[in-house]
Amino acid sequence: MTAFDASKLIGDLEVSLDVDVLVGAYPDRDGPPGTPAAVLDRLAAHRIRAGAVASLRAALFDVRSGNDEVLALDGPVAPIGAVDLRDPVGAVREMDRLAEAGVRGVRLFPDEQGVEAGFPSVRHVARKAAQLGLVVLTGGDVRRFWQPFAGLDATVVFLDTHFYHLGDFLVLAADEPGFHTSTRLLNSPDALESVPPDRLLFGSRTPHYEPVVPLLRLATSGLKPEEIAAVAGGNARRLLG
Repeated sequence: MTAFDASKLIGDLEVSLDVDVLVGAYPDRDGPPGTPAAVLDRLAAHRIRAGAVASLRAALFDVRSGNDEVLALDGPVAPIGAVDLRDPVGAVREMDRLAEAGVRGVRLFPDEQGVEAGFPSVRHVARKAAQLGLVVLTGGDVRRFWQPFAGLDATVVFLDTHFYHLGDFLVLAADEPGFHTSTRLLNSPDALESVPPDRLLFGSRTPHYEPVVPLLRLATSGLKPEEIAAVAGGNARRLLG
């Protein structure tokens, strides 16, 4: 049996900024190398020109040193800070520090940190991010994790929106102009085409997910060329600067 080759279907699609890139490793999972060099090489191999990069070390072990690692990265990187939602007081201090360093986005890891949408810490962090004008990139089920950001005029990218939950996202986005979603799990027919193209950002979760899947779906979508360009990095650059 010959392995499926998606390259012809993907064609000449290039992504100028991937909104969902991680460096580091999950200690309880086997996976590909998460070193910065390996991650950037993997992006380049798929014609993903730059990544909005956050640190798993910051999310799982040591917030400050992990964020400093991302801030020090060379190459085509938009540094994204991470905070610990289990420590809302420290999270707010870290967001102040990140904003002063010129960081434009902060990533939340509620599943990895065992935090639920209704915890007071999440709303506290959401308010602070909105006050600082930081773009929030958040994991978690969009059907629950929209709630802490409601009514804050916050800019949020839901990284884990599944196509089963796309209807819920669309209803929410109609009332919240700052709500956006990643393409990563929107792989069903017509999923990408159902989202307003200015609310859709390419995300691959490199290196812990296969970039070919969202690339193939975007390349074969029914979106217009200018809409594909917006999804493939234009929207992310607009939000993150």
